[in-house]
Amino acid sequence: MSQTLLEMAKDLVLAQIEAHKLSPDEMHTALQHIYSSLQALQAQEDANGSIPRATRETPAESVNWKKSITKHAVTCLVCGVSFKQLSAKHLREHGLDGRSYRAKYGMPQSQPLSARAVTALRKETMQKSRPWEKAPTYLKAQEKKQEKVTGAQRKKTARAKA
Repeated sequence: MSQTLLEMAKDLVLAQIEAHKLSPDEMHTALQHIYSSLQALQAQEDANGSIPRATRETPAESVNWKKSITKHAVTCLVCGVSFKQLSAKHLREHGLDGRSYRAKYGMPQSQPLSARAVTALRKETMQKSRPWEKAPTYLKAQEKKQEKVTGAQRKKTARAKA
């Protein structure tokens, strides 16, 4: 088998990783798939003496992903089933993850894969609980801020006494 084809396949997979269309974890699987496809082509070429031509598939209809997300449900664009949110488990059934699902249907990476009401409820819950205020880095920054304020007040009162 031609080594240059394998190198080209590797470069293609790396380019897909850099474009965030393929996770590094999926790289090994993708390379194995490409390698087995190349082996099959090589075997077919050896048997027939010619390389088979790929046929062009009809392009899939463009799907308006915005219509799949409503107030109370989100519809999977692969199978058409409605959920409150598209879970990673469901997407794995289609061989996808959240990132690849969004890329496949032209969705922004920041688009939640849940119904609008669910997203709003989560946002409200986060605003109420304010978990960032419990983070160690936030607490440390607040302590430093308080120390600066206390130090400035001490200097101010010391100047006033003098």
